[in-house]
Amino acid sequence: MQHVIHAATQFPSIVFVFLLGLLALYWLLVIIRLAPLELFERDSLKEDHLASTLVSLGFAGVPATLALTVILTIAAALTLAIELLVLRWLPLGLLRIPVGVFVLWLSMVMASPIASGVCRALHRGLHRYRPFTRRCLLGETVVVTERQDEGEWAFALLEDEPNSVVKLHSKVDALPEQGERRVLVKYLPDEGAYRSVSEQAYLEARIRLNKLRLNRKNRHFTDYSTSH
Repeated sequence: MQHVIHAATQFPSIVFVFLLGLLALYWLLVIIRLAPLELFERDSLKEDHLASTLVSLGFAGVPATLALTVILTIAAALTLAIELLVLRWLPLGLLRIPVGVFVLWLSMVMASPIASGVCRALHRGLHRYRPFTRRCLLGETVVVTERQDEGEWAFALLEDEPNSVVKLHSKVDALPEQGERRVLVKYLPDEGAYRSVSEQAYLEARIRLNKLRLNRKNRHFTDYSTSH
């Protein structure tokens, strides 16, 4: 136990210990209703923010704070294991800082797909509770089950969750077809409903956005290189 405590107080493990301490304080405030569960959620995926980034990484259906907690917990365990099995036996000296930064990055990369799988396993049960069925559903795929012949409303089920009904609000001339797969992209709190787009349009938009971000990064790198 002494070795574990010592390893947890070394860099890079101490970084995750600090972050998990903040998250523990946050969840305590959530339990006593002094902090909102949807702390990082927004009403739309249109803008770049933490929740939309997590959705793009496969964490749709759970609050961003829950996804962060799972990611950081797994990454902390991986970092602690690397510290105990490898780093503490090496005479790193000043090299501990760059090596520690690399371990932090590696742990997050390794933790992300594992955490995504854990959250996917959790989110079906979480959707039985009302606080988990609002903004955190953005990015989820639904299947249209009923539409109005006239009006702006349709109803859909979350994919693989037959008891999770959501209400869709669309333009009269653009109502989704029954059986169509849609992705929730905007929450309308006053109506308790969602805006949605077809799954294909959503995937195409993500591809275009990723290309735009990549081009922006490349242009920034080129501008930096030519100015130095």
